[in-house]
Amino acid sequence: MGNGNGHLPDYMLFSGNSNRKLAEQVAAFLKRPLSQAKVGRFSDGEIQVEIGENVRGMDAYIIQSTCHDANQNLMELLIMTDALKRASAGSICAVIPYYGYARQDRKVASRSPITAKLVADLIEAAGATRVVSMDMHAGQIQGFFNIPFDHLYAAPVLLDHMKERFDGQSEDVVVVSPDAGGVERARAYSKRLGAQLGIVDKRRVKANVAEVLNVIGDVQGKVTVLLDDMIDTAGTLTQAANALIDKGAAKVYAYATHAVLSGPAVERITRSPIEEVVVTDTIPLAPAAAACGKIRQLGVARLLGEAIKRIHQADSLSSLFV
Repeated sequence: MGNGNGHLPDYMLFSGNSNRKLAEQVAAFLKRPLSQAKVGRFSDGEIQVEIGENVRGMDAYIIQSTCHDANQNLMELLIMTDALKRASAGSICAVIPYYGYARQDRKVASRSPITAKLVADLIEAAGATRVVSMDMHAGQIQGFFNIPFDHLYAAPVLLDHMKERFDGQSEDVVVVSPDAGGVERARAYSKRLGAQLGIVDKRRVKANVAEVLNVIGDVQGKVTVLLDDMIDTAGTLTQAANALIDKGAAKVYAYATHAVLSGPAVERITRSPIEEVVVTDTIPLAPAAAACGKIRQLGVARLLGEAIKRIHQADSLSSLFV
């Protein structure tokens, strides 16, 4: 690992094209340049990778979210990993702020795939020796890998923002899970904030009848904070926001780590009663989302940079989240 004199010249940072800005911010935090790698396309669209400097024996970190276009960004990650492996890098850590294909993490029908496991196998087969990711859709995906996996949380960044916003009024705040699956996450945040917990329970009473949204917990006159790991089309989120307002909530805010924001998401958020949607920069915002006055992005470069530094120095990561 380190060379004992406090300087660590023996690791290199690489970036694909999925979230170059975040990679540059991580590099700036670590006070080192991004190493040279040309990640382009052949004329037929195939990905072309050339590593521009000597990596022999070095610890290499590739920063690449597998967000939209997931297929292209995943292939960039795999091909960069292969290039570094064949260039004799000492170790290769895939730093994946947003792990795509994670939502198919178990068989939900008799002949459906488990893409989260397939992607794990591909990353390992390409030559990664460690994976770092943030707020996985399902924590057990870590077990799909047979190499070390470090699971980071955006909680310090999101909680700092919440504490600033709701300073001194935590007894009037209710942290709400927009579905039954996210209750554990909402409960952890509500405890840290000293706030109440709420759940939006969506159920279809009988076939061909519209779903009914029940709010569990007292939100009358309260400031409510919807919390999720990701926002995709924002359907669940905006329906939950409407249900909270119907139950007498004074205000609705939303917080999530990953801003997938596909399809009608930005339009739905704009039309919704949500005051502000706070997300991180694990996924870069599309122009429409960046232009939306209701969407605010917080940075996780410091968190990722600190994790890389600690991995390299063989220090504990868990103290980052205490």
